[in-house]
Amino acid sequence: MLAVDDEAHGLDELTYLLGQNPQVRRVIGAYDAAEALRVIRGSDPETKQRLDRGLCPVDAVFADISMPGLSGLELAQVINAFRDKPQLVFVTGLSEEAVTAFELGALDYIVKPPQQARVDMAIDRVAKFRLLTAVPPAPVGGVVEQQNDDEVIPVELAGTTKLVPRSTVRYVEAQGDYARLHTAEGSHLVRIPLAQLEERWAEAGFIRIHRSFLVSLPLVTELRMGSSGYTVVVGAGTDEKELPVSRRHTRELKDRLVRQPKHGWGAGT
Repeated sequence: MLAVDDEAHGLDELTYLLGQNPQVRRVIGAYDAAEALRVIRGSDPETKQRLDRGLCPVDAVFADISMPGLSGLELAQVINAFRDKPQLVFVTGLSEEAVTAFELGALDYIVKPPQQARVDMAIDRVAKFRLLTAVPPAPVGGVVEQQNDDEVIPVELAGTTKLVPRSTVRYVEAQGDYARLHTAEGSHLVRIPLAQLEERWAEAGFIRIHRSFLVSLPLVTELRMGSSGYTVVVGAGTDEKELPVSRRHTRELKDRLVRQPKHGWGAGT
């Protein structure tokens, strides 16, 4: 773990709380974002070994937001450009920055002064996230399986951060500058425009079917034609949801469905 705070007392306290958790093997302290980046890029034998294996030398960065020079939010933007990046947890007294922090991919947000129970909760979230996105071990014979690239979206629910795997999202609905992620268990509002998700999730099989809807193509069970045009169905039975397909997106959708390696869907009449 990497703790970042420009105040000596805050850094000592955060380092101590992180070190008290049995899941944490080592805590590195940094007094500013520049020092934190030097740690992440590797400055000692252990971190260099991890870098040589293509791994980030730290699993998570617990950082203050308000720091001289490069701020915590600017540090997050730099870290997001890394291929193998650590998870970000902000520890700050600026609660109004929470929305911006989650937009930058922060996994959690702790308000100062940090408490042991709250820090432990954040560490648990880091551990769960790493488990969800872990690279499976190579089997005997040396064949390495493809890395699990299922993105996990942190969603705030009444002060609790819920981790929503992208693979559980059936469709996305535009709601102004926000998007609502619909899963079999419910829906979650995130501050990400639909157009941004369309570009970001295209390789994961999500396709635009309407100005207001993005759908996971592998989860489409039917393509139906009615008097007002085509619709698609995701789910089945009482869990079924029918979504409109705009005329401009119909041809691409039909072409993609024909190429999709799946069975069991068909056109209704």
